[in-house]
Amino acid sequence: MALDAICLQAIVAEIRPQLLGLRIDKVQQPVRDQVILLLRGNRRLLLSAGANAPRMHFTSLSRDNPAEPPMFCMLLRKHLVGARVAEITQPALERLVRLELDITDEFGRPGKRTLVLEAMGRRSNLILLDEEGRIIECMRRVDAEMSANRQVLPGLFYEPPAAVGRLPVTEETEEGFREKLAAANPERQVDAFLLDGYFGLSPLMARELAFRTAGQTDARLMELDGAGVDRLWKEIEDLTRSVKENKFTAICLKQEGRPAGFSCLPIAQYGSAMELAVYPSFSELLDDYYEAVERLERTKQRGADLIRTATSARERLRRKLALQEADYAATQNRDQLRVSGELITANLYRMERGQSQLRCENFYEENCPPVNVSLDPLLTPQQNAAKYYKRYTKAKTAEKYLREQMELARRDLTYLESVLEEIAEAESEQDFSDIRGELRESGFLRRQSGGKKEQKRASKPREFRTSSGLRVLVGRNNRQNDKLTMKDSDRRDLWFHTQKIHGSHVILCTGGKEVDDDTIVEAAKLAAWYSQARESGNVPVDYTQVKNVKKPAGGRPGMVTYSTCRTVNVLPDGALVKRLSVK
Repeated sequence: MALDAICLQAIVAEIRPQLLGLRIDKVQQPVRDQVILLLRGNRRLLLSAGANAPRMHFTSLSRDNPAEPPMFCMLLRKHLVGARVAEITQPALERLVRLELDITDEFGRPGKRTLVLEAMGRRSNLILLDEEGRIIECMRRVDAEMSANRQVLPGLFYEPPAAVGRLPVTEETEEGFREKLAAANPERQVDAFLLDGYFGLSPLMARELAFRTAGQTDARLMELDGAGVDRLWKEIEDLTRSVKENKFTAICLKQEGRPAGFSCLPIAQYGSAMELAVYPSFSELLDDYYEAVERLERTKQRGADLIRTATSARERLRRKLALQEADYAATQNRDQLRVSGELITANLYRMERGQSQLRCENFYEENCPPVNVSLDPLLTPQQNAAKYYKRYTKAKTAEKYLREQMELARRDLTYLESVLEEIAEAESEQDFSDIRGELRESGFLRRQSGGKKEQKRASKPREFRTSSGLRVLVGRNNRQNDKLTMKDSDRRDLWFHTQKIHGSHVILCTGGKEVDDDTIVEAAKLAAWYSQARESGNVPVDYTQVKNVKKPAGGRPGMVTYSTCRTVNVLPDGALVKRLSVK
């Protein structure tokens, strides 16, 4: 969901006391539409002008930076490194923030710069101004062809976006509200009336006001009686009071454990369909929410071809396995073929060439009931018997072959499911490159022919440190799981894996020492988090010493067998994962 003006006000109110007076030590631009200001005191201020995720907040997430910084980043470094944050302001209910900065130029002269974030959906922008309000540079240039009303180009004086002409909801009076309501079409929904009449309300908040007033989000104005109108005005007053007094709560809306939205005020419209998680700060909330969103988006963009390849191969295998299972079921009735051949042989004296059917007694069953045996009239009786024996022998041979092929197909299906889980957990371009190489080696992706070969860099597993100080390593993909478990680990280390669920190999480096129960639980929670059971409530995790883990002959990457394990049931904990992570 998009960041609305009220949430932006809540963020500005939260970060302002911590931000003022800090100096900018570094400027980074990890992706095209994101800038991070590294501030003194180990603070990182994220400014995002992405069309789908414009925002500003402190961040604790580390992001990979390009080898060569973009030109916009270089220009920001030239003007802003060493600058001091003098003020941060937001026009009332505008999705716009101004960061006022005191600088010293290359000649030692004091000056001012302003960094403007316009968090306005697809029109979002990040603009650097000089002390006269002239544009030095912007993240997205807007010329006359793109907008005839407002250009954003270096050298022009900065003009804020034009006002929308609606009254800010915080400035409404009861008299004005009732006049608007009386003039409105009674067929209009309450939330549409609010969005059309007032500035500063998001669709989520408009629906929430309608729900609190009428008990449903799609209530119409004509359904409001006098008491209903009074309730609606009271809800608007309460909202206005919270905005003016900066009384906000950082709330994440979660559906089945996954972030689905956020709000700065309590949300009741979803009932039990959504879980409301309260965060200690808006920065932590937005870090968590957009980390999940960006991971899904990153997977869609970078891993689209891998998902398509793995999914197509999986569906082919499923169809192939279904046919094999049908053929295997048919081989289980092969004894009837042998019986038919023997009945023909036993009754040769009664048969003539050209018969299409033999009716005889089935002496293989009690009381010898009569039975009909189908014949090929173009064959002799002996040839018909031989045909049934041949079909019986073929079915017997096929049973063994099909059993082996079905086992291979099920193994490959399990492997492809693990690859799809890897893609969902991939975090960097190197992760996707590793998975791509793994699929090539496994034969599911065509090898490159000619051209520049893909460079192989040794990626490192995820690293964590338990509360007791022990090192924990988590594999990023199947090949790394194999290397981590079979080569890099001490045979006395503890190996963790979710029970009968796809997930990463987790190694707790013990050095042969005894490990307390709390450390085992923490390592198990890491294994549960980096698995398909991340959203589950109670996950069984097996653990054993590395020496008990074996690689089966011919096994796909990541596949192992193990014995003498113990099992602990844990709840996946994202907060613990962040706390134990080694940056």
